[in-house]
Amino acid sequence: MRPTGRLHLGNYLGALQNWVNLQDDYECIYCVVDVHALTTLESVQDTKTIGPNIHEMVLDWLAAGIDPNKSIIFVQSQVPEVMTLHTLLSMVTPLGWLMRVPTFKEKLRQMKANDETVNYGLVGYPVLQTADIILYKGDTVPVGEDQVPHVELSREIVRRFNTFFGYTFPEPKAKLTKSPSIKGLDGKAKMSKTLDNHVELALSDDETRKKIMSAVTDPQRTHRNIPGRPDVCNVYSLHNIFNTRKVNEIREGCTSATLGCVDCKIDLSTNVNKYLAPFRERRTAFANQPELVQGILTNGAEKAREIAKSVMSEVLGKMGL
Repeated sequence: MRPTGRLHLGNYLGALQNWVNLQDDYECIYCVVDVHALTTLESVQDTKTIGPNIHEMVLDWLAAGIDPNKSIIFVQSQVPEVMTLHTLLSMVTPLGWLMRVPTFKEKLRQMKANDETVNYGLVGYPVLQTADIILYKGDTVPVGEDQVPHVELSREIVRRFNTFFGYTFPEPKAKLTKSPSIKGLDGKAKMSKTLDNHVELALSDDETRKKIMSAVTDPQRTHRNIPGRPDVCNVYSLHNIFNTRKVNEIREGCTSATLGCVDCKIDLSTNVNKYLAPFRERRTAFANQPELVQGILTNGAEKAREIAKSVMSEVLGKMGL
């Protein structure tokens, strides 16, 4: 996961809860990919945010239940072998494969980039991503459907490397993870920091309430006495996640105009805060022990490097280097 700082409800209900559950069935490796963050830097000043963002995001991981006693947790740049493997993989990866990646084309459109402004790192992003996976002989990657093309490209790169130099890496397979679709508070798009339509996990109760009170509801319900349409209301969709016991009651109140949007949002914010209370308590405990958090990352990097050094010794030997 790229170090974007404090995570929000969409991150938690999407990737993070799945990551926690996977620890029961897999040997998991969770990496903060700080080098990946450099691919979209707009200025040198942006690098100053990477360190604090790593710390805040790892606090969210630990509070959610990512357990350093079960899993390896570390920061990508603390295992320099990944950059070496990235370079070696780039020697066997055709440029055409990278230019066809759908997310690369979309990123270019978002950045309004061209051949003079896009950096090599952004083009080679999938190669570094492949190195992140196979450096530890990873065979399973938990992803949403939109990320399947990336895993398939990793499989192609691995297949090509193994063909050239002999079997070295398992072909990683995608493990599709189901997660609820969390729209932003504006109701128009995915919950996102960029769009500022998100609810951060680490907000206070009052901050959470203020955020949720700004949420867009049924645009046709301009007055309380107008019956609402729950199926087009994003607040109602969040009740389905955080307030399941009352969801039928809320639907009835909305469609009969006996429940106003303000009261509906207050009820939602109360339940979101109740849902996040244990998480926030654990997060505060970790935040008060910065040395413990740093120790977890240092220990994780040592474990990751132990694996990485062994794998790179094998890789260099097979490549005659």
